[in-house]
Amino acid sequence: MNQKIKILHVIKSLGRGGAEMLLPETLRVHNKDQFEFHYIYFLSWKDAMVSSILEHGGKVTCIAARNNIELLFKAKAVSAYAKKHGINLIHAHLPWAGIASRIAGKLSGIPVIYTEHNKQERYHIATRLANLFTLNWLTKIIAVSEDVEKSIRKHKTNLKASLITILNGVNTERFAPGQFQREEIRGKFNIPLDAPVIGTIAVFRFQKRLDLWIELAKKILSHRPETHFIIVGDGPLKELLLEKQKQQGLESRVHFAGTQTEVRPYLSTFDLYMMTSIFEGLPIALLEAMSSGCAVVSTNAGGIKEVIRPGVDGLLCDVEEPERLVEFATELIADAKKRNALALQARERVKEEFSMEKMVKALEDVYRQEVKMY
Repeated sequence: MNQKIKILHVIKSLGRGGAEMLLPETLRVHNKDQFEFHYIYFLSWKDAMVSSILEHGGKVTCIAARNNIELLFKAKAVSAYAKKHGINLIHAHLPWAGIASRIAGKLSGIPVIYTEHNKQERYHIATRLANLFTLNWLTKIIAVSEDVEKSIRKHKTNLKASLITILNGVNTERFAPGQFQREEIRGKFNIPLDAPVIGTIAVFRFQKRLDLWIELAKKILSHRPETHFIIVGDGPLKELLLEKQKQQGLESRVHFAGTQTEVRPYLSTFDLYMMTSIFEGLPIALLEAMSSGCAVVSTNAGGIKEVIRPGVDGLLCDVEEPERLVEFATELIADAKKRNALALQARERVKEEFSMEKMVKALEDVYRQEVKMY
């Protein structure tokens, strides 16, 4: 029997962010007969994905660090772990864990690849410069969208590391319509069974513009007063958003669900999935919503425009014109036939182009290629 290829994923946290969520989802689909997967994370209090990774056969270790600088000093510990466990390839995610992994690769002699989940413009200048400075220490860079790949090439003009795009994927069997009863979540928030629900899933960061999302909810209500809104997630802007909800007088209409490790019941409840982002990589939550049969109205930020064909798979507006989402949402709440047609096409789009099986096959091809080279 051939020896398994051992992959070590390194990421800053295992909370419920898009990059973090991909790790247990890809692990479900990976070929466990050929690969063994290890995971290192640093922020001990962000561990929502740990149980799911363990459930599907991953080996998880926390090397605790309180901040980005302390995280970099853990590179030696990452190197020691990789050597002790016979790791063949380190796969890093997001800048600070990526930089620590590149240092660990230098120390251990183990090849390192890196998935870039965001455009470089999204990062603080110090993060961006440190990330770009060390990119050529990698053997391969994976961008999650063409938009992300273009951003890397724009900011790293002397790029020597190989750069490819592997589009994010979603497990279309797990994220499918009709698996959960709408009554469960509606009952939790006292939402009538016949009321339209607009939802979103996000980490509460500025680029999601959830304060604007709440303002748009207020305007949608002026046209469709029966509507309810659900925001799933948490993050540093929570108190600001709760204050915005109060200012707009929406305590009984905009419902905060908090962080949820199981989001499928919420997606089953949403009639529309609305995004107001100013920039994105290729958002996993969007793909999950589309796969679950949600109609989508969104800004065309980043990789979103690579997924949704306007008028075919959803309705898009320019990042600078988010007010159009009010028009889109109002129209689709009133027109169930159009809403359902967009939802059906959205799921087909994900099944054809953004399946987890397609993504995992591409990753496994990269793993075999990189390990073979060393």
